[in-house]
Amino acid sequence: MPSDAASADDANVEILAALARLALVADGERPRLTPLSGGVSSDIWKVETPGRIFCIKRALPKLKVAQDWQVPVERSRYEYAWLEEAARHVPEAVPALFGFDAAAGLFALAWLDPNAYRWWKGELRDGRVDVAAAAAVGRAIARIHKGTAGRRDIAETFATDEIFHAIRLEPYLLATARVHGDLAHRLEELSAITADTRLALVHGDVSPKNIMMGPAGPVLLDAECAWYGDPAFDLALCLNHLLLKGLWCPSAKSCHLNAFDSLVSAYLAEVDWEAVGVLERRVAHLLPGLLLARVDGKSPVEYLTEARDKGRVRAFARRFLVGPVDKLAALREAWAR
Repeated sequence: MPSDAASADDANVEILAALARLALVADGERPRLTPLSGGVSSDIWKVETPGRIFCIKRALPKLKVAQDWQVPVERSRYEYAWLEEAARHVPEAVPALFGFDAAAGLFALAWLDPNAYRWWKGELRDGRVDVAAAAAVGRAIARIHKGTAGRRDIAETFATDEIFHAIRLEPYLLATARVHGDLAHRLEELSAITADTRLALVHGDVSPKNIMMGPAGPVLLDAECAWYGDPAFDLALCLNHLLLKGLWCPSAKSCHLNAFDSLVSAYLAEVDWEAVGVLERRVAHLLPGLLLARVDGKSPVEYLTEARDKGRVRAFARRFLVGPVDKLAALREAWAR
């Protein structure tokens, strides 16, 4: 069996070959490669050369979580394509791209200097909640949805139903259905509705962990779940995290709820591809399922460690899965209470 050092050397050789093909390094140049931590689905490196600093990213076939979670690595190609498409609609909300190498299955993108870009998850964790930033996230997501809605060419490019099922619907809704048998029918129904709704280009993981707040506003990262499908999923997933962050940082719970309101308002103001009420209904129905998934699905949030907090999430989610409401304000007020 090869040693870890040998495996790392092989990986470096492959990376250097890919960077040469992308013309990002000169012949004989040996850039400094620094592995970056934090992700569960990809390997990411910071690359430093005499002339520039950038990042490279390569998808993993098995996610770094407790349960066995295998996902197709070709999602890297779709992630890169999502970033390219999003840049046409909200150029300030995605990092600059420097090329995709199919042979190595990796792509290069801009390095976001932490001195200029703040990690939104860290900001929310520490109680620094900027409602204007939340609104900017809502607008950015909505403008990508608006700009791609009804586009047959984009639907054909992002016909990634199998990947989205493997990395989102199965580990979130369907895995949770296996834990809560009495709710299985409802969770399976939500999965089917989401899978069958194909209206716009979806990011699939609009989470604070994948958003940096920079000088020009939010920058969206990690579009590995890119799919032409239901825009309600993006909104519901992001709102889900804003609610959960209020449990993580209870002293700022009211601020997180204000951010929830701000994001919803900014997003819904942009919706013109379908009736606002129809979309909001799907979001309000899906949100409790996603809350329950982040406790009992394949990828529970790491910061809810107390049994009491998990119980509160389960009780809330079960209530609104059994008795769904059509308005996000009703969910928000119930969570506030």
